[in-house]
Amino acid sequence: MAREKSELWEWLKAIVIAVLLAAVIRYFLFAPIVVDGLSMMPTLHDQNRMIVNKLSYKIGEPERFDIVVFHATEDKDYIKRIIGLPGDHIEYKDDVLYINGKPYDEPYLEQYKSEIIDGSLTQDFKLEDITGGQAVVPENHIFVMGDNRRYSKDSRQIGFIEMDRVLGETNTVYWPIKEARIAD
Repeated sequence: MAREKSELWEWLKAIVIAVLLAAVIRYFLFAPIVVDGLSMMPTLHDQNRMIVNKLSYKIGEPERFDIVVFHATEDKDYIKRIIGLPGDHIEYKDDVLYINGKPYDEPYLEQYKSEIIDGSLTQDFKLEDITGGQAVVPENHIFVMGDNRRYSKDSRQIGFIEMDRVLGETNTVYWPIKEARIAD
């Protein structure tokens, strides 16, 4: 009888430790997320399942072109790509991204750009024209855009994203298996 109690107690401890460990990992380190919509096509597809690295910006800084998950509303998270960092001036002209006056390549857009037959993928704009006069990305904020530029609700509509609303970086697609990869 004592041996059965001891074994039951060991199993119970193991289960409690496993649940606590899983909760800590999910809450502080990594979390699953499902892509909802087409705004990051062709890089990410609707219903792709990904891992969010919540630790990435607690120990490091965001980098241009990282794919991030952030709280867009109280009950909705968005997945977008960082285009502008604090202090950056952003401009698009003739489908070319200019950051602080310097042109940048966006290889992740090449597929869509080659398929466009009626104009440009990204409409021309200057940061100050879409933000009501703000010429640069404010401190502790980022400017994000979806890769599917014509069909993305992003910083062009919702404004700058405060860093404290960013859950973390994501680039690991794990489901469906045939699409498993590191997205860039």
